[in-house]
Amino acid sequence: MHAKLLSIPLFVVLILTGCSKSEPAAVVTAPSGPRTIELTAGDNMRYNLTQIEAAPGEVLHVTLANTGALPKEAMGHDWILLQAGSDPEAYSRAAVMAKDANYQPPELAYEVLASIPLLGPSQTGEVTFTVPAKPGEYPFLCSFPAHCQSGMKGVLVVH
Repeated sequence: MHAKLLSIPLFVVLILTGCSKSEPAAVVTAPSGPRTIELTAGDNMRYNLTQIEAAPGEVLHVTLANTGALPKEAMGHDWILLQAGSDPEAYSRAAVMAKDANYQPPELAYEVLASIPLLGPSQTGEVTFTVPAKPGEYPFLCSFPAHCQSGMKGVLVVH
C-alpha cells in the first residue's frame, strides 16, 4: 500500500491533506443583479402586464418592446412610472399637450419615478431603478395620446 502512495504526485497529496483541515470554507456569493421585467406593447394599445409586484428597495430592470407595425407618429409607446397617489388619467391629459417633449409633460416631471421614452415599431427601451421604500400602488401608463384612456396602464404594487 505504501508503494501506491509513492506513485501519487506530491502536489496531489498536499492538496488532499489541505482539504482535510476543519477550517470553515469561504462562501462566495455572486452579486445579485436587478430583476428584469419584460413588457411588450403592440398596435392593440395594451401592455402584456398590467401589474408588477416588487419588494421595497428592490432593483428592477424594465424593458419595453414595441411589437407593433404602425409608425411611431401614429402608435408610439412609452412606459411612465408615477408616484403613489398620482392620477395616470390626469398625467395622460397633460401629455397630449406635450408632443414636443415626447408626451412627457415637463410640469409633471416631479411625479415620474422612472420612464422609458417613446418607441416606434420594433424598437426596445429599458430603465433600471430602485423600487420605492414605501409600500403602496404606483401607477404606470403609456402617455401617447388616448393610450391610457384605452387601457394602456397598470400598477406597480410594492409590499
